[in-house]
Amino acid sequence: MTPELTLLALSAATIAFVHTILGPDHYLPFIAMAKARSWSLSRTIKITIACGVGHLLGSVALGLLGITLGTQLSSLEWFEGVRSGLAAWLLIGFGLMYTAWGVRLAYRKRPHTHWHSHDGSTHCHEHSHLKQHAHMHEAGKTSLAPWIIFVIFILGPCEPLIPLLMYPAAKESMLGVLLVTGVFGLVTVATMTVVVMIVALGFSTVKLGRFERFNHAFAGGAILICGLSVAFLGI
Repeated sequence: MTPELTLLALSAATIAFVHTILGPDHYLPFIAMAKARSWSLSRTIKITIACGVGHLLGSVALGLLGITLGTQLSSLEWFEGVRSGLAAWLLIGFGLMYTAWGVRLAYRKRPHTHWHSHDGSTHCHEHSHLKQHAHMHEAGKTSLAPWIIFVIFILGPCEPLIPLLMYPAAKESMLGVLLVTGVFGLVTVATMTVVVMIVALGFSTVKLGRFERFNHAFAGGAILICGLSVAFLGI
C-alpha cells in the first residue's frame, strides 16, 4: 500500500471517530431507548450496529454510484445536506411524539391513594393502575421504536464520506475508494457500538426511584435534543 493510501486510511479513521463522537445522534438515541424500554445489552448492541450500517449504506451507495457514472462527487454534497436536514427533522418529530407519549404514560402511572373501609376500620394504600399492567404490556409487544430509528438513520447521511471519496476517485484508484469506505464504515460503527455499550451498562445500574415512570419522556427528550442539535447546530 502506498504512503498516500496509508495516509488516506488514517485520515478516514480519524475523521470517522471524531465525527461519531461529536455527533450525539450517533449514540444518544440508543442509550436513551435502551434505558426506557429495558433492552438487554445484546439487543441494544444489535440495534446500534444495524442502524450504524444503515446510516452508512446511503452515503456509500451514493458515492459509488457517482463514481460509476462519472459524476463529480462535489456535486453530490448538496444532496447529502438535504438528507441531513430531513433526518434531523425526523428525529425532532419522533422525539416530540415520544416525549408526549412518555409524559402521558407517566401521568397515568402516577401513584395515588385509595381509602377503604371494612370491619369497622379505615385504611388507605398507594398504587398505580398502570404500574404492573403497563410494564407487562410493553414487554410483551413488538416495539416500533427501533424500526423508526433505523429508518431515520438510513435517511441520514455520513456527511464526511463523500469529501473523503473525492481524492481517490479523482486519482481513479478503486483500491483507495474501497479502503476509505471500509475504514470509515468500520470505525464509525465500532465507535457507536463501544460508546453505546459503555454508557448503557452504566445507566443500567442507575435507579430513578419515583422518577422511573418518566423514563420514556426522558428518552423522547434526548432524541429531541439530538434532532435539534443536528438541525440548528450542525452537530
